[in-house]
Amino acid sequence: MDTPAGFGVVVNQNEYMSRGDTDMHAIVTVTASGLRPAGLPRPAAEVIMIDCSGSMDAPPTKIAAARQATCAALGVLRDGTLFAVVKGTHRAEVVYPADGRLAVADERTRSEAVAAVNRLISDGGTAMSTWLALAARLFAPHPDLIRHAILLTDGYNGEPRQVLDAALRHCADAFVCDVRGIGADWSPQEVRRIGEVLHGDVDAVRRPADLPADFTGLVESAMGKAVADLQLRVKPMPFARLRQVKQVLPAEVDLTDRGTRLDDGTVRFPTGNWGDEARAFGVWLEVDTDALSVGEPAQAARVSLAVDDAEVPAGSAAIRATLTEDFRLSIRLDPVVRHYDGETELGEHIEAGCGAYDADDLPRAAERWGRAVALATRLGNEDSLRRLLRLVEVVGDPADGRVVVRPGLTAEDIRWAGMSSTRSSIAPGVADGVRRVEAEAAGPDRQCPRCSYVSPPTARFCGRCRHELAGGAGP
Repeated sequence: MDTPAGFGVVVNQNEYMSRGDTDMHAIVTVTASGLRPAGLPRPAAEVIMIDCSGSMDAPPTKIAAARQATCAALGVLRDGTLFAVVKGTHRAEVVYPADGRLAVADERTRSEAVAAVNRLISDGGTAMSTWLALAARLFAPHPDLIRHAILLTDGYNGEPRQVLDAALRHCADAFVCDVRGIGADWSPQEVRRIGEVLHGDVDAVRRPADLPADFTGLVESAMGKAVADLQLRVKPMPFARLRQVKQVLPAEVDLTDRGTRLDDGTVRFPTGNWGDEARAFGVWLEVDTDALSVGEPAQAARVSLAVDDAEVPAGSAAIRATLTEDFRLSIRLDPVVRHYDGETELGEHIEAGCGAYDADDLPRAAERWGRAVALATRLGNEDSLRRLLRLVEVVGDPADGRVVVRPGLTAEDIRWAGMSSTRSSIAPGVADGVRRVEAEAAGPDRQCPRCSYVSPPTARFCGRCRHELAGGAGP
């Protein structure tokens, strides 16, 4: 496959470190635009997994909404898209097509699938590992397609955790799966776990009537993807150690355990399917400042992108470290880094408030949700603020964080608000120019053949011993 253009990488950080400092935190913003030429959509495959366990009939509006939503999603499948509908209970069953393989979307197959979906009834238990395993089998013959799935559930998985975890390991990077919880009796932890491993969006459905529009949006978004399995790669220099990598936009997902180390020390992280969009990743390094010279910038790590193990042109940037004796420089906090640190804190307050409410500690819930309202206001996180205002009434200025918990909240309200705890808003400044950024390839740093000191890629002389570096582009 040809490596796509249209990607850019920008690093935000404070590169200055005092002697004895060890932690370096950078935000890597990856932007994609113009990936899919007009009229040339990327072939795709879609599998919709519907929870049809007995609890979906209590009340019947849940299974009815699931049928309506699935039919709506089928209606927006592009002609030629491969698809299937899976009935999920204590086992998994392909309800369309009848031969148990992926069908080709056209007017006839979509109509047949709608008829099959409208015959779905709820019965049985919940074994999500079987649903995911069946989806993986359906996708397996089509590795070159954009592979996307939706999983809807209303209850806790009835299997031991290790069974679901084994299925997720098997399905990891085989397809992207968006997950939705409906009703009040499902596990947010399970839903998040599936979404995190399978690079999907996770959310709660507050009202069954909201589900058709939600499913339609998920499928339309999937149809707009153009690149499958983009890799984020981080190569630390000899004086730095990679501690953590986490997606911080559009939602927080820890990728650290998903990394695979290559022979040259680069660690690659899968990020799933991409269309024209922006995502941000937090990278944490442990830096040995004894290896740095005062005032001489050094590349602590190189960040790059790859598709099918081929690097993306112009898809790289440097995380730098500069030793300074000016304490004021080392304590500055980059505004983009500060923004995503605030998003993490916002999520902690939302979750703590939900936990306090579930424990009938309304004063504690009001305190934490109030702090969340103030933070969401400052950060410009409109989605989280909208959900929080379903839970609380604001007294005075939202930035002050004084709130009163609304009476009569339902479990669905709490689930819906709580799922926003991992959703982030794009940092100001980045949002203004994110699609206009032209990233410059950083290239590898230059290692001195005399003293082994690592200098920036444009350096002409070694930053330690001043030995001339062949081919340097510096002044």
